[in-house]
Amino acid sequence: MTDDRERSGRAVPSTRLSRIGAFGRLAGGLAGGMMAEGARRMASGERPSMRDLALTPRNVGRVADQLAHLRGAAMKLGQMISMDAGDMLPAELSAIMARLRERAQHMPPAQLQAVLAREWGSDWRRRFRHFEAHPMAAASIGQVHRATLPDGRVLAIKVQYPGVAASIDADVDNVLTLLRVSGLVPRELDVAPLLAEAKRQLHEEADYVREGEQLRRFGQLLADDRRYVVPGFEPEFSTRGVLAMEYVEGRPVEALVDAPQEVRDTAMRALIALVLAELFDFGWMQTDPNFANYRWQDGAAGDNGRLVLLDFGAARPVEPSTRDAYAALLRTGLAGDRDGAREAAVASGFLGAAAVAGHRALIDRMIDIVIAELGRPGAFDFGDRAFVGVLREQAMEMAADRSTWHIPPIETLFVQRKISGTAMLAARLGARVDVRAMLEARSLLTAPVA
Repeated sequence: MTDDRERSGRAVPSTRLSRIGAFGRLAGGLAGGMMAEGARRMASGERPSMRDLALTPRNVGRVADQLAHLRGAAMKLGQMISMDAGDMLPAELSAIMARLRERAQHMPPAQLQAVLAREWGSDWRRRFRHFEAHPMAAASIGQVHRATLPDGRVLAIKVQYPGVAASIDADVDNVLTLLRVSGLVPRELDVAPLLAEAKRQLHEEADYVREGEQLRRFGQLLADDRRYVVPGFEPEFSTRGVLAMEYVEGRPVEALVDAPQEVRDTAMRALIALVLAELFDFGWMQTDPNFANYRWQDGAAGDNGRLVLLDFGAARPVEPSTRDAYAALLRTGLAGDRDGAREAAVASGFLGAAAVAGHRALIDRMIDIVIAELGRPGAFDFGDRAFVGVLREQAMEMAADRSTWHIPPIETLFVQRKISGTAMLAARLGARVDVRAMLEARSLLTAPVA
């Protein structure tokens, strides 16, 4: 049964006080849930850790529900956790946090009207032949509506939720507090640089003027490549809180899970080629791998189909040092050089020196697994995930030693976010892509990037 709130929308808490209250209720609910679970387990003779008490399905579901209601930076961080950690999250946390990727609630009509009147003026409806009040999609920062202009052109209008931009810093701090209280983040780990960068990135994503510039940038970069479609930017209707672009037909890329193998492979080959171009050619990458950012246009006769790219709020430059670090990792790893791969991982910041010193044998076993999987000739079968379970177990064993926890360089984190999310989508589609051949075509396995 569909909740009435889902049909009519649920207002975004837009004031500082209302958001603080929501976090307070969430913290209170978590505390109560942890106390009840702790009492139950101790009565059974167990001595559960704070982390075990925090990660009950009920508690994590409570977090997911509240972050979906808050939207904005709070929900975005939840989505980032589920995408970035990927297969390395505990199964219960991964399953529940993943719900944040598709459960955003839209604004009710009155709140939408208020936002658009502020951005476009009270008579904004006169500028359109038709404006669909119910959104086509709702995400963490805004929702998207289809609108038709008097001349017949159809636009996609992204409308930002009220209060989102102003609440970013407080939301990030409040989410960290929840993670600290629950014991999921050790107090000795210095996450200040990561939080500062997360806030900066989220402020950029909430600036639709900047995103319009990125939309134009990628439109120019990919203008001559028929594998991709980038919607045209419509500056006349765009403001800091509203982004207007050409409406482009396409079906959700996740819908390809039932498509023929050739179609799935073609779509993922195009996306992997785009990631490589962003990293090694453009020096500029859209770092948000959310599946909703891609759609697929089926090809006609003689056409293999095209990938539609929709969201560029997280586009950012790729530093040459980050590009070179990935090139070194690829060369050593795909050449089967375990020692070289380990050294490159430390030099690039992927691995901390303390982790290598304390868990050298474990790290080498993990590298060997990755080398064996990626070194196989021919197409890599992303749908064959048997090795992931082994990696997860070994990663959890190393993660139990919190003294070796390490935060990679910020630039590396954002690039890896895109790479990990792309691999997750390829796994979802069961795609088979000869990634090694794509890298060899770029001479990445034999020589440094120029």
